[in-house]
Amino acid sequence: MGIINRLPQIVINKIAAGEVIERPASVVKELVENAIDAKAARIDVHLDQGGKRLIRVADNGCGMLPEDIEMCVQSHTTSKLRDSDDLFFITTMGFRGEALPSLGAVSQLRIVSRARGLPEGCEIEVRGAEISPVRAAGCPEGTTVEARNLFFNIPARRKFLRTDNTEIGHVTDMRTKLALAFPGIHFRLTHGKRQMFDVPAVEDRSRRLASFFGKGLVDSLIPV
Repeated sequence: MGIINRLPQIVINKIAAGEVIERPASVVKELVENAIDAKAARIDVHLDQGGKRLIRVADNGCGMLPEDIEMCVQSHTTSKLRDSDDLFFITTMGFRGEALPSLGAVSQLRIVSRARGLPEGCEIEVRGAEISPVRAAGCPEGTTVEARNLFFNIPARRKFLRTDNTEIGHVTDMRTKLALAFPGIHFRLTHGKRQMFDVPAVEDRSRRLASFFGKGLVDSLIPV
């Protein structure tokens, strides 16, 4: 009998999670980039316990149809590529289709989405290897992704997460970079009952810079 076996899908997803998801900030990065690709004008991120207990990213983007929400938790499924030629003309923040299945393999994942123009939304849940059927759900247009108890089924990974303050610091740093890169999007970040930042959309990038670093610094910068 041969010694080469095909890995179960849950093991494949956990391996992929090790490459995609290092800490809560990695999760937030992947989900916020998906929201940006969905043409969201507002993106809200909420964390509990530094993201270890809960990460919720809600956007008002294009949303998903029921058939899309069912596909998005499968490995290597994406709306951003059609064939190999598209690899030479990438215009999105991500395209591999691994973030959501990887996240579902190492957290208790729930996705609720409503495509623009539809009267109701839909939802799906992933618990390790178990994927629920798609159900109808009442929700606003856009998509909300909740990841609870990150690395709940991989204790060795969970114990390497740092204190809440350290993890929220990584999230804040990453969110600041994305907020600076996309001034036309309203970003909001809360941790527990505390609002970390709330920056409305602006047309002038210097105004977004000033909201983080102060007008004095912005006035001393030289545009290039």
